[in-house]
Formats: sequence, structure tokens, C-alpha cells
Amino acid sequence: MVTILLVGLLLVTQSVYAQRSPTISYISQEQIKDIGGTVELHCSVQYAQEYPVLWMKVDHTSNSYILPISTGSSLILHDSRFALRYDQASSTYTLQIKDIQETDAGFYQCQVLISVSNKIAAEVELQVRRPPIISDNSTRSIVVSEGEAVQLECYAGGYPPPRISWRRENNAILPTGGSIYRGNRLKIKQIRKEDRGTYYCVAENGVGRGNKRNIAVEVEFKPVVTVPRPRLGQALQYDMDLECHIEAYPPPAITWHKDGIQLSNNQHYSISHFATADEFTDTTIRVITIEKRQYGNYMCKAANKLGSDEDYVELFETVIPVCPPACGQAPIGEASIPSASSIIILGTMIMYIFRNFNTKY
Repeated sequence: MVTILLVGLLLVTQSVYAQRSPTISYISQEQIKDIGGTVELHCSVQYAQEYPVLWMKVDHTSNSYILPISTGSSLILHDSRFALRYDQASSTYTLQIKDIQETDAGFYQCQVLISVSNKIAAEVELQVRRPPIISDNSTRSIVVSEGEAVQLECYAGGYPPPRISWRRENNAILPTGGSIYRGNRLKIKQIRKEDRGTYYCVAENGVGRGNKRNIAVEVEFKPVVTVPRPRLGQALQYDMDLECHIEAYPPPAITWHKDGIQLSNNQHYSISHFATADEFTDTTIRVITIEKRQYGNYMCKAANKLGSDEDYVELFETVIPVCPPACGQAPIGEASIPSASSIIILGTMIMYIFRNFNTKY
């Protein structure tokens, strides 16, 4: 009988002792807030009247970084954005943070210090919604040769984690098909010259307007030469312009040839190049005061490090000067020969004068 009483008393004593050990009965759940907002973190304790209760900010990526915020009902951190309330009835310590900044995100720990080497703790994570910011390790621009495999990369920070999508300028079709591609990496198995241009990496997470980066994709390719008018006629002693259109990158060396001889600027020829864009060039050779020997085939040639191409223009003889560029011109040393348009206008004026003369007289 005595043994039973002793065992019962021991159990009761242990139970009372256990109930009076400090505990954290409640800690706030994870908080997700916008920048500039306000958050309240609650920590309720029991049987901790004789023990220090602290709020700490901890960094799990660096064990050495611990920021004390409060002890008991007093703030340690001198920052007007932070405030502390203690409700004695519920033994709840409430940490308030106003005007939340991006740097406030992290883990906040409520601690009850039992001894130098013993404590109990519970923590709550504060997530701060942040608009996307595209990372520096994303692709900015790229130069590749036609036919190569290409990978464009785009990464972004922010909370919630941003979604990445790809678009082209003017919503052009992507090499992968469609006008939008989702994912951090845009892979092109064999790039074509038609794939060159501006690509947009767009990061969105519902906070703010998102973020966008322009990525210039330049494709090097060998020249493609085309001639808009492969046959042109002109009369002797008049000028004629022969034209050639070139598409290439990098910009090519452009030359004109006749009968295997490269032509240059002189009293017989005038060569001009007009770059309309990085990849497009128009070139013209003016044949000046045409002589018999200047009729024939002219070759327009363009070459860069990736290859070359050429096309031909035939200049043949006509009896009547072709306009332009013969309008209003006359062969050197001869009287001016009216153009066809000039003859029509002159004839119309003569008929008008003659009709008025008969009507009057």
C-alpha cells in the first residue's frame, strides 16, 4: 500500500514538473506580403514567466547570421518600422513590421532561453512578393553562323518565382513554332538567316508589370545576290544604270566585272553602294556614254568569310534612248535628241495651237 502511494506521488510530481516546463504553444504560419505592407508575427508561450523570450531573424544559408530583434517586451533593434506588443493574458509576443522591404524576407524565430546551452524555439517564414528581375546570367546578344545550334537562356528572380516566356519582334513565328514559347531555355537546332532579329525574354509572376529583355540574335550567312532587271537596253552614247541587290552578314565585299575584268570608277563607269540595313546592300554601276564595246554581260559579285555569290545583268543596244537615265540628256558633241515623252507633249501643244488658230480665223 505504501509503495503504491509513493509511485503515485512521483507520477504527480513529474506531471506537475512537466507541465511547468516552458513551451511555445503557438507560432504564426508562413506569411506572404507585398513590399510596403504590414505583417504581424505572433508567438504564444506557456510557463515562461521566469525565462527570457526573444524574437530573432535567422539566416539558414549562413549559420553565423543571427539578428536579435527583441527580448521580453522590449525591442533591441532600433528601427521605426518594427514594433512589439505583449499580451499578458495569453502570454503572446507580437512582432509587427511596417513598410515591408525586400530585405525583410526570411525566417523569424521565437526563442525561450532555458539555460546557456538549452533553449526551445519555433519559427515562421516571411515571404515578400517581389516583381521579377531578369538575372545577369541571361543571354544578352548572340552571333552565330547559319546552320548552327543555338540556345538562348533567361532566368529571373522574384517572388512568387517568375514564369519565363519567349516572343519575337512583331510576334513573328519562333523557330520552335508558334508565337510564344515557355521555359528558361529556347533551343534552335539549326538556325536560319530568317531567324535573325530581336527576341524578347518576358518574366512574369503577377507582381507589377513583369520584366522584359531584348536579345539580339545575329546570324552570319553567305551572300545571296539578286538582280531586279537582268536585261537592260540603251542607245549608244547614253548612260545606263545596272542594279544589284545583296543580302549577307557580315557585310560583304562587292565588285562588278565584265569579260573577266574587275571594273572600277573611271570616265566609263561609276559604282555606288547603298546599305539599307546591316544585312542588305544595293549596288549600282552606271555605264557612262555607252560605247559598242560596253554592251554585254556584267557580273555583280559579293563575298564574305562564309562564301560568295554572283548574278548577271545584260546590257544590249537599242535605237531609241531608254528613260531613265537618258531623259533630257544628249550624246556628247551632238544636238539634243528629244525623248519620246517630249515628242508627245510637243505634238499635243502644236495640235492645241493649230485648233485655236482655225477657230479664231
